[in-house]
Amino acid sequence: MNLVTGAMGSLLPKLGELLKEEYKLQKGVKKDVASLSNEMRSMHAALHKVAGVPLEQLDEQVRLWASDVKDLSYHMEDVVDRFLVRVEGFEVAPDSDGLKLLVNKMATLFTKGKTRRRIADAIKDIKEQMQDVTARRDRYRVDGLVVNVAATRTLDPRLSALYNKVTDLVGIDEPRDELIKRLTDEKTPTDVVSIAGFGGLGKTTLAKTVYDSLKSQFHCAAFVSLSQNPVITRVLKKMLHQLDQQKYAHINEASWDETQLIDELRMFLSNKRYLIVIDDIWKMESWQIIKCALNENRFASRIITTTRDFDIATKVGGSFKLDALTLESSQVLFYGRIFGSKGNCPEQLAKVSLRILKKCGGVPLAIITMASLLDQPSKRVNPREWHEVCESIGSGLVNSPDVENMRKILALSYYNLPCHLRTCLLYLSIYPEDHDIHRDDLIWKWITEGFIQHKIKDSSLFDVGHSYFSELVNKGMIQPCIDFKGNATRCRLHDMVLELICSLSSQENFVTILDRDEDIMSSQRKIRRLSLQSKREDHQTSSLASMGISQVRSITIFEPAKNLMPTLSRFDVLRVLDLSGCHVGESNQNTLRDVGNLVHLRYLGLAGADICELPTEIGRLRFLQVLDVRNNPDLEELPWTIYGLRRLICLHVDGYRTRLPAGGLGNLTSLEVLRRVPASLTIMKELRNLESLRELKIKFEHNVSSELEEAFVDCLSKLHKIQSVVIRGCFPSIDLLGEGWVPPRHLRTFDLFMLGKFSKIPAWIEREPSILWNLSELIIGLKEVQPEDLRVLGSLPALRILALHSAQQAQRLLAIGADAGFHCLVAFSLYCESPRQIMFQQGALPVAEAVLFNFGVQKAIEDGNGGYFFGLGNLPSIRRLYVGIDRDGATVAEVKEAVTKLQRAVGAHPNHPSIAADIRPPIQPVDEDEVKTSNEVTPSKGQDEEKTWEPKKFQERFQNFRAKTTSDSNSEI
Repeated sequence: MNLVTGAMGSLLPKLGELLKEEYKLQKGVKKDVASLSNEMRSMHAALHKVAGVPLEQLDEQVRLWASDVKDLSYHMEDVVDRFLVRVEGFEVAPDSDGLKLLVNKMATLFTKGKTRRRIADAIKDIKEQMQDVTARRDRYRVDGLVVNVAATRTLDPRLSALYNKVTDLVGIDEPRDELIKRLTDEKTPTDVVSIAGFGGLGKTTLAKTVYDSLKSQFHCAAFVSLSQNPVITRVLKKMLHQLDQQKYAHINEASWDETQLIDELRMFLSNKRYLIVIDDIWKMESWQIIKCALNENRFASRIITTTRDFDIATKVGGSFKLDALTLESSQVLFYGRIFGSKGNCPEQLAKVSLRILKKCGGVPLAIITMASLLDQPSKRVNPREWHEVCESIGSGLVNSPDVENMRKILALSYYNLPCHLRTCLLYLSIYPEDHDIHRDDLIWKWITEGFIQHKIKDSSLFDVGHSYFSELVNKGMIQPCIDFKGNATRCRLHDMVLELICSLSSQENFVTILDRDEDIMSSQRKIRRLSLQSKREDHQTSSLASMGISQVRSITIFEPAKNLMPTLSRFDVLRVLDLSGCHVGESNQNTLRDVGNLVHLRYLGLAGADICELPTEIGRLRFLQVLDVRNNPDLEELPWTIYGLRRLICLHVDGYRTRLPAGGLGNLTSLEVLRRVPASLTIMKELRNLESLRELKIKFEHNVSSELEEAFVDCLSKLHKIQSVVIRGCFPSIDLLGEGWVPPRHLRTFDLFMLGKFSKIPAWIEREPSILWNLSELIIGLKEVQPEDLRVLGSLPALRILALHSAQQAQRLLAIGADAGFHCLVAFSLYCESPRQIMFQQGALPVAEAVLFNFGVQKAIEDGNGGYFFGLGNLPSIRRLYVGIDRDGATVAEVKEAVTKLQRAVGAHPNHPSIAADIRPPIQPVDEDEVKTSNEVTPSKGQDEEKTWEPKKFQERFQNFRAKTTSDSNSEI
């Protein structure tokens, strides 16, 4: 069970706060608070032990006790927060007259005294509840009953993977052949291959197939599986026994320790060519011990490992990412299990079966599980049963032995996560299936929910949250959506993971989802987090009306359920309110009427909510940390009261449409992120006071005065913690910024894509590029890109993403070679308004995975490059290619020839990169047969056309370089 689904993490620091002198608690109350704090710490430690045990293996008494402690922690935090809100009170407006100020001050003093008496009573009540919970723990001896022994006596659900028939395997030929090639290639042999992938993809099956194919070529071989907490001596003994069954027939009876077993293995393997598979590595510590026994020798021995953790695969070496099955292979596996072959599937089941396979996402375990559910006489040809199964995937409501078995396999990954990551992962159950989840929005929610408590030295809470997100990606629990630059700005959940976390969230009462016909509101449990997703309104409206939701801490509403929005006055302790993309303003402009009463609110998401105004009462939300009002075209100006939100960390404004009130921005001294703010002299004077600001996105209008330019440079020089600067609009005298600004050393992002261009590389880069050791993303415009410019930029030590916009290119050919540097660059873009030829020479961009450039067909012919050779073969790491093709007066036949030759060049690359291209101006097709080939370049070998082709204007692609690859209501403009 997961201990941190309660409020323990955020409660304990608050109890410590209450003991401070500034809150003036009575001595008796202080003593009770200290006693409660000590007892909660003891429970916190006990729950750590409970947290590592799978839910089904917990003793029932332990489960009930842990649930009581969790509810008590929520109640305690609500009491403490109410006290803090009342004691701090509401500040009086600075323009209040003297009499009003005196009256308000006297009322505040009276309220604080009354509040302290109330908390004394509440603490006394909580203490009695705590004593009762503690007595039950002692009465039932909870500490000694963590594990239900009977529940642990189950077979390992992964065992069958070792004994699959070769004839039953589908889609394994290509990865098997690739691995065998890696391991047996005489020219470039690989000593170690680490197969990494999502749980249920078939890593063990693949490793076993390769092992069986190759083991006859070696003197000896062994295949051993680890577990989450392996007994290393047992693993080493098993390895010795498999290597030589006669010599080590009685090895299990030996009382050797790890050192003796390692020495024995090293001695045995020293003169032999061996093949060893270490299956299912969970922790690097286990691998490091086993690796000591696998000494290198001159006999071309080979090692294969499998893991769900991509970080571990990288550290072990020879990482091989196992991809999901293609749709064709998925169909062969699915239909073969149910009907014997695809051809036997009834026509009425064709569409629903494709929907089921889409949800399975090419994961063999999921496909086999769904096939087992449907391979029953009553369901095999019943469309209604198939539709019910399809709708239930991802809900966590399916109960069958096969689904439970699949959950257990996936749950191994969940329980291997540290407690804080389990909480963060479970939180994703608030999102519907197939939903694109914005990374930054998710991290801010984690912070405001209290899941992220401690800062790492010199890092913000957001940085810590970003590291949590990356860990979940590397451990295969969430699927990153990679943009052109190689950044995971969004993510998705595999439907099978969603199935798992929805099931766990329901069991742990972590998130309540209103989505389907099931009357989930009939439960008497207190609802803490509510996700409204459903389109159905009949019974659900009445369910919401009758629900007790005063204790709800978080509510997320999605567009189909916007009409189910409860009245805000019903929430007492709401901390997170997310209405992003709901368009609530269309039908109800009074939705936010009571928002000022949500005094506990930390997160208010209104992006794309179609609101036309924010109530002035928003200034009462003294605990608000995140306010997002992007993409509201009718929201002309924010109320002046927002400048009273002293705890605000992140403010997202739509600077293209929404104005900030004059004067007061400088009061928001906690602000770390300010996006889309409109530039003005007043704003510049206020910005310089935001010393905590680390991310700024600002928009300049046309006809910018020199006074405003100078004020902006002066403002930037005062922001010593700034890490990201994004400038939009028009800033004609851009060289002023280049000469006048000395950036902080921790600058990470500088994005200045606009109409203005630097006449040369900015002085702050050219002076000493090596000191910008954190600058990883640079997007700028130059009047002309010269080879020496590339050498300067290539010397930036941490540069990962570079986008250049060239206004003119006098040189007909721009060559990029090894001398340019760029040893860390993963995404490179060069767009020329007057297209010229580009050539990538040997050693250029050694690790670049995404490359974007444009060229003119006619100029290429004139320059003798009719073969359209750009040196793509010299880019060893390329995965994604975007090319703009300017007709430049060329004929239709010449353009088509250029497209064909470009396709051949890409197809010949060993990585088979995806390719997207735009032809400008478009070719007008003479007949329908020419339409498909006229303005598109289809994906190269092995690529999914639907995923790789992006029909956008090429220049727009560059101009929206920072934008995400998919768009919705929250996307950046």
